[in-house]
Amino acid sequence: MAVQSVERAFLLLRTLAQGALGVTDLADQAGLPKSTVARLLAALESEGAVEQVEAGGAYRIGDGLIDISGAVPAGRSLIAAARPHLLELAESLGEVAGLSVIENGQIYYLDHTESSSDVQLRDWTGDYAPLHSVSSGVVMLAHLPSDQQEAYLAHPLEQCTPWTNLDPDVLRERLTQARSLGYAWGYEEFAEGINAVAAPVLGEDGLPLAALHVHGPAYRYPDPDIAHDHGLALVAAANRLAAQLTA
Repeated sequence: MAVQSVERAFLLLRTLAQGALGVTDLADQAGLPKSTVARLLAALESEGAVEQVEAGGAYRIGDGLIDISGAVPAGRSLIAAARPHLLELAESLGEVAGLSVIENGQIYYLDHTESSSDVQLRDWTGDYAPLHSVSSGVVMLAHLPSDQQEAYLAHPLEQCTPWTNLDPDVLRERLTQARSLGYAWGYEEFAEGINAVAAPVLGEDGLPLAALHVHGPAYRYPDPDIAHDHGLALVAAANRLAAQLTA
């Protein structure tokens, strides 16, 4: 029975490694009774192996397991490798930091830090966003081959907020600027009231492996005087992570 519980616990962890899930969805994907999943999650949560994104919400891989996986050789786990860089960015820049990749032609959010601010922001871990609507998507799209960029821009672009840019020519200019600067800002283009800056984590072939971003409430972020400095901080962190992953 104990061995079966361990096997089931690892099944849940492998499933959560793909993204945050609620108890019902996790039970469905793992093929386990909901009561069993709830019991195992409670045990895993007590050990820090999983945590809830918000009270009563979905579960995700916890800091306790990330800390352990961070002891493996660099590059074995993108989330584990990126986590220290996210925490450093969050501490130094004072806003929430996150990690994302391109999945199925969209941005997929893998991880976020907690917010220390009184103004709490939604955790996007496990969610998707159109590439053109978020700074992470812009910086990764900017480093894809031109034919892939054009193929993306040729499709109808989703309007997420009134400020989502849908003009392919303007987006092409943004991609050129992102390649030149190394980072990109997004202003309320995916979610109203949220601004973000991102930089790509590039592989040895120059293609994007992931992106790091920092986001905060639009009413305070960014201070125009530090916007460029924050962009450069993202570039530096992304380059450090890239060097770690490709070492």
